[in-house]
Amino acid sequence: MIGRFLLGLACSASGYFIAYNYYGFPRSLIGLFLGVLIALFVIKIEQAIRKVSLRIIFGGVVGMMIGLFIAFLLAYGLSFVSNIMEKQHVVPWIYTLLTVVMGYLGLVLGSKKVEEIDLLSFGAVKVGGDYRILDTSVIIDGRIADICDTGFIDGNLIVPRFMLDELQYVADSSDTLKRSRGRRGLDILNRMQKMSGINIEIVDQDFPKTKGVDAKLVALAKKMNGKIITNDFNLNKVAELQGVKILNVNDLANALRPVVLPGEQMTLKIIREGKEPGQGVGYLDDGTMIIVDHAQKYVGSNAIVTVTSVLQTTAGRMIFSELKEVVGDKKQNDTSTKQ
Repeated sequence: MIGRFLLGLACSASGYFIAYNYYGFPRSLIGLFLGVLIALFVIKIEQAIRKVSLRIIFGGVVGMMIGLFIAFLLAYGLSFVSNIMEKQHVVPWIYTLLTVVMGYLGLVLGSKKVEEIDLLSFGAVKVGGDYRILDTSVIIDGRIADICDTGFIDGNLIVPRFMLDELQYVADSSDTLKRSRGRRGLDILNRMQKMSGINIEIVDQDFPKTKGVDAKLVALAKKMNGKIITNDFNLNKVAELQGVKILNVNDLANALRPVVLPGEQMTLKIIREGKEPGQGVGYLDDGTMIIVDHAQKYVGSNAIVTVTSVLQTTAGRMIFSELKEVVGDKKQNDTSTKQ
């Protein structure tokens, strides 16, 4: 805010003194007004640039420089044409027209076509399967931010513009639950943008003929030869069928859970009754469900159990066990908890 104020002050003061030195006091007020307009115009440009990814800005600048160079070559060639040189007053207008047209074309084409360039020599983004594209579900889930915070994932993460629009649409929903989920996703993205080792890159590549955000994500991953980071089971299957590599946060969480082997003993609290008669259910600290046989009547008690088998499913891991010993009854456990 202070920087914008100083910019406005500098532009208005410069406009005032320039007009004053050339035209005197009355017209210096026009210079002051023009200086303020220039400052506002620059601030608007700065606000627009903030919403554009660095890659698009880089492509636009390079394209404009190439366009201006081509304009210079054309103007230099036209200077040797005799019929143009006979009318000297036309030459500056031709130069201006070439500069404006070629500069504009270079800026637009450079910013639009930069997505098709890998920029290998500049090291801006790695290629060959190193593009990592974030899915809406994994952003709202939030665990990806914790993983990035630990340093296990760093570098560039791709966020497509169409996915960001969907997140904004969810955040503006009239449904309270959807609105809170969308705002949580935007907060997670904002948090990740502030991380030192992470660069969130907004990509404007879209597929208008493709319906559905998931289908567009798969199409983008295939075009960029990248990987999709998600925890959506359906997207996981659809992407794998089309040959797109998936980084599933749920698979990572399951891989990091402590290994439990049959015959191992553990102590846990029986939280509730199981689905089958006589079963009790408890949980490990990481949320893994433990099904305990013959423990239904010991709900609320701590118990020592022996692992009999481990079942790995797409939804997570389930551990089956047998009750070995009850460590105090329910009343004793409740009393010890109050104390």
